[in-house]
Amino acid sequence: MNESPPMNEIQQLEKEIYERVQKLEVLRKESTPTPIKNYLFQDLNGEVALRELFAGKNTLFVIHNMGQGCRWCTLWADGLNGFLPHLESDFSVVLLSKDTPEVQRKIALSRQWRFRMASHGGGDYISEQSVVSGESNMPGIVCYQLQDDKVVKKNSSVFGPRDLFCPQWHILSLAGLSPSDWTPQFNYWQRPGQMDDGGENLN
Repeated sequence: MNESPPMNEIQQLEKEIYERVQKLEVLRKESTPTPIKNYLFQDLNGEVALRELFAGKNTLFVIHNMGQGCRWCTLWADGLNGFLPHLESDFSVVLLSKDTPEVQRKIALSRQWRFRMASHGGGDYISEQSVVSGESNMPGIVCYQLQDDKVVKKNSSVFGPRDLFCPQWHILSLAGLSPSDWTPQFNYWQRPGQMDDGGENLN
């Protein structure tokens, strides 16, 4: 019987990370939900309560996005938008930011985002429900659930380079690149050295 070749250091570490992630899943499953208040937000239709964002589902994922001025948050949202239909088959998903609903709509159209969006306006919600205690407007994701028709917070996690929610960093690491070697951009068009149309009034 042929034995498997011994794992190299990279493969061993990948195995250890996989096992730690499995432990993380267990801890999240066993975490005790915390009751929270029914915060109010604004969307294009006016005022909307947190309870309404469940839209008939029992679990709500809320993406904390820093807003239109953050290229990093845009990267995370671009990625999550790709598998949004899979999540929405069983859960409600909403992207919150401090931007006004009108600004949110503009950036969503420009990036072809399909998220339901609402604005917390920088108020009580984002300071009290931040994914990093004591920090406001930090990017991340929160899982809320309904228990006896009341909203409870099940789990949350911060977004950042090397996290488990954006595969970009792990792909880049295969090429030997770290987060300090690469910065996301809103778009990747580069001005040619010579513009055939003259290049006037180019933004």
